[in-house]
Amino acid sequence: MVKVKASELRKKDQDQLKKQVEDLKNELSTLKVAKVAGGAPAKLAKIKVVRKSIATALTVIHEKKLEKVRLDSKGKKYQPLDVRGKRTRAIRRRLTKKQENKLVLRVLKRKQNFPQRRFAVAK
Repeated sequence: MVKVKASELRKKDQDQLKKQVEDLKNELSTLKVAKVAGGAPAKLAKIKVVRKSIATALTVIHEKKLEKVRLDSKGKKYQPLDVRGKRTRAIRRRLTKKQENKLVLRVLKRKQNFPQRRFAVAK
């Protein structure tokens, strides 16, 4: 089997991808049997390629699943944890801009009753 490319896998649907993973797993098991039986070096080198192909296919399946979840949860109040933005812990806990700029009622009254003074500057 030829090395699979992620760009080609993204064009396929979920069922085709799962079937391809099963085929790759079957191929890997036959290659492992050939390794134990003392097969040709070409077959032994192919094991690495098949493992990488399986990993690529599973990665594409996972990406597609996350993309679907993102589309489903778009615009809703809460999102699943694995879809939310990661960033750093400090940034996630930081106040939003709206919360930072919000003033206490006492400060608002003080600003209304005692506005900032303007002074004329003599030349």
